Amino acid sequence: MKRSEAGDLRAENVGERVKLQGWVHRRRPHGAVTFLNLRDRSGIVQVVLRPDQFPEASAALEAVRLEWVIEVEGDVAARAPDAVNPDMETGAVEVIAVTAQVLSPADPLPFGPEVPEEDVTEETRLRHRYLDLRRPELQRNLMLRDRITLEIRNFFHDNGFVHVETPILTRSTPEGARDYLVPSRVTRGGFYALPQSPQLFKQLLMVAGLDRYVQIARCFRDEDLRANRQPEFTQVDVEMSFPTEEDIFDVIERLFARVFPLVGIEPRLPFPRLPWAEAMARYGSDRPDRRFRLEIVDLTEILGASAFRAFRQTVEEGGSIRAIRVPGAAEASRRQVDDWAATARRRGAAGVLTLRRRAGDLVFQVKDVLEAGELTRCAEGLGLEDGDLALLVAAPVSTVAAALGDLRLDVGRQQGLIDDSRQEFLWVTEFPLVEWDAAEERWNSCNHPFTAPLTEDLGRLDTSPGSVRARAYDVVLNGVELGGGSIRIHDSDLQRRVFHLLGMSDEEARSRFGFLLDALRYGAPPHGGIALGLDRLVMLMAGATSLRDVIAFPKTTSATCLMTNAPSSVDRRQLAELGISLTEGREKI
Repeated sequence: MKRSEAGDLRAENVGERVKLQGWVHRRRPHGAVTFLNLRDRSGIVQVVLRPDQFPEASAALEAVRLEWVIEVEGDVAARAPDAVNPDMETGAVEVIAVTAQVLSPADPLPFGPEVPEEDVTEETRLRHRYLDLRRPELQRNLMLRDRITLEIRNFFHDNGFVHVETPILTRSTPEGARDYLVPSRVTRGGFYALPQSPQLFKQLLMVAGLDRYVQIARCFRDEDLRANRQPEFTQVDVEMSFPTEEDIFDVIERLFARVFPLVGIEPRLPFPRLPWAEAMARYGSDRPDRRFRLEIVDLTEILGASAFRAFRQTVEEGGSIRAIRVPGAAEASRRQVDDWAATARRRGAAGVLTLRRRAGDLVFQVKDVLEAGELTRCAEGLGLEDGDLALLVAAPVSTVAAALGDLRLDVGRQQGLIDDSRQEFLWVTEFPLVEWDAAEERWNSCNHPFTAPLTEDLGRLDTSPGSVRARAYDVVLNGVELGGGSIRIHDSDLQRRVFHLLGMSDEEARSRFGFLLDALRYGAPPHGGIALGLDRLVMLMAGATSLRDVIAFPKTTSATCLMTNAPSSVDRRQLAELGISLTEGREKI
């Protein structure tokens, strides 16, 4: 008899004989009758054991306990009206067990699928991840991930993209993070690297004339982890030949318009475009959350020549004075202001200064240092109304942006200003091409070294590299970066110039990227693309709070798998075959 799905049974199935296989989710003896809730991936249905009618079925399941795996054949019956369970999708029916058997008993579990998440330590859940995955919410997340991935594949297929698998074992070409290295047994002293992204291969596919490429790609980065970072992750990798930025924006917007409705979100097209410099000036972030206003206001012109030494000196040293308005917070306590100041200090600022408007009067935190006209112009610039508070930060430009960007989010959350029902998509464009690393005394790529500069900025590449804008872009949702990409360099001479700018000699560039430079000399089309973080995309669509909730077998923040105890030591014979010896005291790696 073919197996039926427990969660699919409804009133229209009454009278049918079904075969169920799954886990005992709950067991409730009730006089001569025993009720079992049987669970499989599709859901839960109630099974009734009636020893007076079907004694063999009841005897077969007499010893079962929670999470035993059982098989039941029985008849679907309607529940009595007073026994209908409106909280279960199958609550109008039950299955009367005719025959039954135990398929697999279970030892007492460290925790069951109904135990609240907060009642079990994260370490215990990850160590027994196969039990954690029995939770219905995690199974729903993984099934949603499957639906999203399928829809993505279908969208790109419908739009003429070819799915190509690029190598997992490749050469080390660090792109900002450390590579995971794989020693070669055949080539002594040689190492493969696991790809941080398929970046170079997808560019080569454009040189090969494939025109439109996509891959659901596994990527690996050996970097210090954060709550929403994993050492191995999945990205939707896309590349196109002959595109403008708008061509790529159009493809991704139409992709989102097809995928996000799976969870009831209807994106409004086209998404707004915001240059990076404007995003930093208005929001203090290159991934701004635009579900609420609280934009940053520049007060440098008003206060830069102030008698207040702290302001004047900041501006003389090239810094700026900026502020945000906190509506209705004029009576904020000193403790609250201290908390906001601590947020600013975490981003390198000295703290915050306050300007309050009470009963029409303007009160600056430091008395008698600002003129009445300066205070009035500040209030006008900020739109400060009666009962409002302004938080001011004076510091180097990048520090001010970072501090007020974080403060803006803190205030938005604390004051209830963020409308969670809104979905604000955004393109951030024209990122800087390079940034100066003072410690290393060199220029570093802000994206990666294959990103093309804006044509109108090329003349400054050698004389003022920090002012050159890149043809790079990120797509953002509610303050979360969903993905990023760029138009690539397709000219070998320009690629060499960028390598030189980054401190690479011709010899080093040839050693690391000679295959790319050669390819660019043989008729490379203009090309560009984007990579979307599939894990993060699913997390947002599922309403989950952590990437671990949408990944089947995640790692911890120390990049370990508690379930398999990886990474682990290996046999010395394996090391010998690879020509590897461990330093003393490091036998276990």
